[in-house]
Amino acid sequence: MENTIETIYRLENPERNVIKFATGTQLRYEDVIKEVFGVACINDLHMMIQYNKSFQTSICNSYGISEKKITLDKIIRIASKSDMLTLKQHLIYEQSHNDLLDEAASSEEENTNHVNRPFDTIIKLQEGIYQWDDSNYSYNAVTNGA
Repeated sequence: MENTIETIYRLENPERNVIKFATGTQLRYEDVIKEVFGVACINDLHMMIQYNKSFQTSICNSYGISEKKITLDKIIRIASKSDMLTLKQHLIYEQSHNDLLDEAASSEEENTNHVNRPFDTIIKLQEGIYQWDDSNYSYNAVTNGA
């Protein structure tokens, strides 16, 4: 069993109004950067921040900052517990929307807060290590009980 705990990242492109969550592995080996920002790699993002005026403006407007305060961590950062709650609410909304489309298939309403686990069982967020809990369909903080 591999003992690596994946860090979850939040990527935001305010110019295209896109927010996406990805693991460190996905950032390294998949086209997540290209999906969100339209460039091949993180190094290209530095160029976008420096030379793409509409991208700069969208970041400034989104965060209420000046161009001099734009940093890469505004658009790519380790996700927080609050971010994961927002993701969960989005997944619940998507599921309920899809359920409405599939209403003829089933009339069960008790699983309206059910979401499939979006990442590994154990993940790392800004606040620490979290473990998936199937009973409430969310990640809970792992306490350091020795």
